[in-house]
Amino acid sequence: MIMWKKYISKIILVFLASAIILSVFYFFKTNSDRKLKNEIGQMIMIGFRGTGAEPGSYITRVLREVKVGGVILFDYDVPSNSYDRNIVNPEQLEKLISNLKSYSSEPLLVAVDAEGGKVNRLKEKYGFLPILSPKEMGEAGNTASTTEEALKLAFELKTVGFNMNMAPVVDVDVNPDNPVIGALGRSFSPDPQQVFLDASAFIEVHKENNIITVAKHFPGHGSSQDDSHLGLVDVTETYKKEELIPYQKLQEAGMLQAVMTAHIIDRNIDENYPATLSPRFLQDILRGGIGFEGVIISDDMQMGAITSNYGFEESIIMAVNAGCDILILSNNGSAGYDENVPYKVRDVIYEAVKTGKISRERITESYERISLLKSNLE
Repeated sequence: MIMWKKYISKIILVFLASAIILSVFYFFKTNSDRKLKNEIGQMIMIGFRGTGAEPGSYITRVLREVKVGGVILFDYDVPSNSYDRNIVNPEQLEKLISNLKSYSSEPLLVAVDAEGGKVNRLKEKYGFLPILSPKEMGEAGNTASTTEEALKLAFELKTVGFNMNMAPVVDVDVNPDNPVIGALGRSFSPDPQQVFLDASAFIEVHKENNIITVAKHFPGHGSSQDDSHLGLVDVTETYKKEELIPYQKLQEAGMLQAVMTAHIIDRNIDENYPATLSPRFLQDILRGGIGFEGVIISDDMQMGAITSNYGFEESIIMAVNAGCDILILSNNGSAGYDENVPYKVRDVIYEAVKTGKISRERITESYERISLLKSNLE
């Protein structure tokens, strides 16, 4: 009888020890998974509908549940062909941004496209100052006009609470009839040296106001003949190596904070994939050749150039592996509006890490770059 008791006692001890080990394993696994998902969330910048951010609203749930690293605001909602998507007037916008930041557990990037001219979400009709286009700024032949316009723009951005501007455009105006760059007056100049000078002035003023700038569209969209919003743009026959000069000079001057990729393909560099999905562009040229070590941001992953040519999961995984640190999902294109997009993107990346399609180290690299970029945010 005594032997049976000892035997049962040993079984109980083994059972308890196993339960403790399993509990500890589950605890660390759960924490590890949570940490991974949180880091992935920081790699997502999402667009959403709404002029306010109240408790229980869609965007506050996304900030709490996905912990996205950034949001991008628009005045016009493409899927519904209507205005007042996020921006009504300065007072409303200041409150919206303040609330967004308050609901985020980590510093939140709040971004906008405010280049000046035709591409500026802060329009005069909403109560903001009119801003010249980059082309008009650059026509002065010096940086005085650019500095003056950038001062007005950066002051407005800071006043309402933005901390990131998806500008300046550093595309060289190779093709003035380019429907998405030249024809819209988005390039400072056909001279890469002048583009560098004006972009430097633009960036410097924003830095003084603690606004992060994003130089775009790498490796250069200025020679294209088509619009990457609509489909994949091939610049194989039109691209000029001079289009890299502004990036190289900005990097050498210590002015590059973040760089946005272009959905353009140059088959002389990568026969199969556009820059956003190509390690040859992002690793070999931007990081290896130019020496940029900061945050790489994809252009909108829901643009036609991506959605019409690559599967959703495929493009997300490829962009991360190519070197994109932040993926923009504007939820503001012809593909329509999908409130599940931030959850889908997080889960695609998470499963890709778990199955070995994306390395865990790759996520850590991006998270550390993003954290460093955010370290000086007010």
